[in-house]
Amino acid sequence: MEKKILVILGHPDEESFCGALAKAYIEGAKDSGNEVHTINLGELKFDPVLWKGYSKIQELEPDLVNAQELMQWSNHLVFIYPNWWGTMPALMKGFFDRAFLPGFAFKYRDNSSFWDKLLSGRTAHLIVTMDTPSWYYRWIYRRPGHNEMKRTILGFCGIKVKTITEIAIVRNSQSEVRGQWIRMVERMGANA
Repeated sequence: MEKKILVILGHPDEESFCGALAKAYIEGAKDSGNEVHTINLGELKFDPVLWKGYSKIQELEPDLVNAQELMQWSNHLVFIYPNWWGTMPALMKGFFDRAFLPGFAFKYRDNSSFWDKLLSGRTAHLIVTMDTPSWYYRWIYRRPGHNEMKRTILGFCGIKVKTITEIAIVRNSQSEVRGQWIRMVERMGANA
């Protein structure tokens, strides 16, 4: 079945290793007949700060309106980003703060502690590059960034994270190993 895939590059620099992984995933997914759109967060023009919280929502910039439209269109989201300080880059967090708003991503119920998950029916794949060894990130740090994405952001809005792919240790990796990772991610796109 053809998927409508939205690839979101969370690294501010499209020319980064994450950018190369995103290109590989997109190529694999398109070659398999999927319809694919991309959002490169580093290219968007928007204020990443939600200045008044939810008490007064800022007007959305055109790039964020377009991003919301692409998320509504998609049935599978792929987030490709580096793990910085145990979680996502600040730009990516700002994207969530500004774009995943009440009425779009979730809706609090009146006189209730519960909410409606407005992005239900979508799946997600997280591809995360790290300089921390995977075992250390899991057992010592307890995977804070993965938990944040899977449970408190995407899960909160109804998006089911199906797969988390860790690519580590990137910092001292050789070009041959990086090439293997790129080919692996391209196969993931082909099998989306």
